[in-house]
Amino acid sequence: MTVYQKDKLIIKKYDSRGEMGRDAAAEVSGAMRTLLNTKPGIRVIFAAAPSQNEFLESLSRERSTDFSRVTAFHMDEYVGLQADAPQGFGNFLRERIFAKCLFREVHYLNGLAEDLEEECRRYAELLHSEPIDIVCMGIGENSHIAFNDPEVADFRDRKTVKVVALDPVCRRQQVNDGCFSVIDEVPTHALTLTIPALFGCKQIFCVVPAKNKMDAVYASLNNAIGEKYPASILRNHRSAIMYVDGESGARLPEIEGLKIV
Repeated sequence: MTVYQKDKLIIKKYDSRGEMGRDAAAEVSGAMRTLLNTKPGIRVIFAAAPSQNEFLESLSRERSTDFSRVTAFHMDEYVGLQADAPQGFGNFLRERIFAKCLFREVHYLNGLAEDLEEECRRYAELLHSEPIDIVCMGIGENSHIAFNDPEVADFRDRKTVKVVALDPVCRRQQVNDGCFSVIDEVPTHALTLTIPALFGCKQIFCVVPAKNKMDAVYASLNNAIGEKYPASILRNHRSAIMYVDGESGARLPEIEGLKIV
């Protein structure tokens, strides 16, 4: 494993995807335990995507963490999928971690709500009731975080949760990841936590494996910080780590200003 830094962001590169997932899970679990030593409960937001599989599998086995003192959220959800659709992000996370660990509470976004704006307000109230301690995320092929694609990303967004239209690159990624057979099956809209809602947490752990994320990692780290590359904002966070494997991190040597630490 090699450790780099770009601006404030720490980047850890691993030889294998499995090693990356295990180490990220161990560090998230350690961060949870440290926080739980000083407060009665913590609040954590999770991403749902195949890129998170190894991380979530390892985290679900971390029995040294008292999940009964952890309140969980997820950061985005498709609009209009059937309630039992396996592609639903709440269902994805329920299968991989929420049903495996005894959380204090799990709060789900409802992409089938009759009034989506009211659902955004409901979830925002839950998020604002206490500070968020940890965000576990990935980034998309277009550098999105949650479903904040470049066209809708706003670093100064006044909303906490909003309805967004998904751009073609984002929708195509869902097919590339094997979640849908063809792009016409991918929903066109979603609910997402906004960038300020995610950025305001105490710690961010960003897990980004695989060759299809190589250019997004490069663009997010090498280009100017701005909404054109939403994940670039991670470089300004006071406590953020990005985990990459040999494939997603293949272009790290090309990045200007990247230093080994």
